[in-house]
This record gives sequence, C-alpha cells and structure tokens, in this order.
Amino acid sequence: MSERNTAIRSLHDLGLAAWFGGSLMGAVGLNGAAEDEGDTEATRDRISSSGWAKWAPANAAAIGAHLFGGGGLLAANAHRVATQQGVAASTTVKTVVTAAALAATAWARVLGKKIELASSTDPDDAEKAAKHPIDVDKARRQLHVAQWAVPTLTGCLITLNALHGEQQRPSEQMPGMWERARSATHLMS
Repeated sequence: MSERNTAIRSLHDLGLAAWFGGSLMGAVGLNGAAEDEGDTEATRDRISSSGWAKWAPANAAAIGAHLFGGGGLLAANAHRVATQQGVAASTTVKTVVTAAALAATAWARVLGKKIELASSTDPDDAEKAAKHPIDVDKARRQLHVAQWAVPTLTGCLITLNALHGEQQRPSEQMPGMWERARSATHLMS
C-alpha cells in the first residue's frame, strides 16, 4: 500500500514543528519579555524586533523544509490523492491553510520590519522610516493579529497532518479507494 518516506516526512514534520513552535514562542515568550522589560513602547518594539529578526533565518529554513517535504509527500502519495476517497479534499484544505500561514508569516515580517525601522535609534533606519512613514499604533495592532494567526494556522496544519496519518492506515486506504472507484463507476453509468 504505502512505502516509507522517512526523509521527506521528517523534513515536512520538523519544518512545521519549528514554524509552529517558533511562532508560538515568539508571540508568547519574546513579545511577553519585551513587554516586561521595555520601559517605553519604542524600547519594547526594539527588543521584540531584535528577537524576531534573529529568528527570521531559522524560520525561513523551517518553512522551506516543510514545503520541500510536503512536495515530496504529495509526489509520493499522488496515487492515494487521486484514488482514495477524502484524501484529495484534505490535501486541498491543507494546501489552502498552508498558503494562509505563509501569507500571515510574510505579513507579520513586513509589519515587524516597519516597526523595527520606526523604533530604531540608528540614523540610517530613521531615514528609511521617514521615507515610508507608517501609523505605528495601527501596525502594532495588525502585527499582534498576524503573529497570533501564524501559530493558529500552523496548529491547524498539525491537525491536518494527523488526519493524513489516519487516512494512510491500511484499514482506511482500501475502503477509501473502493468508495472512490464505486463513485466513479456510478458517474459513468
């Protein structure tokens, strides 16, 4: 029924775990620490921005590993996606949620970078911020939502992975493939 795909599954799962865990830790731990330790709003922004900027390369690598592994799993399971009842639907949902998580991650980074420049004490950053002025309070509110959207969406992906794991059980594959074949036969009649 299914062959082993340990390497690509590991890339997929470890990348998602880091993406989820890093975003949740940042939203809770890093932002919470900045709130506790910063004596002004600008200081809190600088502390938080510094931490998120340090996390960004690791997060990009985690997302890349997840996407690469996901593509590999999709290729390895293409037959099941095409023939097993319910797998195409859950794969479609997972793709849409992944796209939403990517969009939320990108939006959080854009907002974070704007706040980083607006709160920086570096004259070059201040000059860049002056060329592209923003409503910092509005950006902070949007960033708060975006930073919580990422662990929410990646948590949904973890749940969808659990569903895919259940669908891959031999006891699920045969009835699912039979039902798909039976449905296709009825459509042809």
